[in-house]
Amino acid sequence: MDATRLQPELQYQFARSGGKGGQNVNKVATKAELRFSVRESALLTDDERAVLLEKLATRLTTEGELVLSHQTERTQLANKEKVTRKFYRLIEKAFEQPKPRKATRPTKASVEERRAEKKRKGEVKAGRRKVEY
Repeated sequence: MDATRLQPELQYQFARSGGKGGQNVNKVATKAELRFSVRESALLTDDERAVLLEKLATRLTTEGELVLSHQTERTQLANKEKVTRKFYRLIEKAFEQPKPRKATRPTKASVEERRAEKKRKGEVKAGRRKVEY
């Protein structure tokens, strides 16, 4: 899925941030907050919406809105670009298909190593028992 097609539905808000900027921090609204409504999106198909609602469930508000923010840069534009990149990475990652696991047999050496370790542990435990005469 190409996350950049969601650009028209992204909403930005700006506020004062606590990042770098010296005295400017108190005057300039450089913190960028991105909002994207997954439930209300007209650009998502029903399947895509279901995937995002499931995968991003812990990051969504109760209204089904994804809210991301960035405030470490000195300029509003830089923070806006960073939060937008963060959004695109998050969306791309949600649609990534996990690589299927290929079942493999353990090597002969690893099997022998495991058995030797089990034997050694057994001997350690046997040494803890009471010795009867």
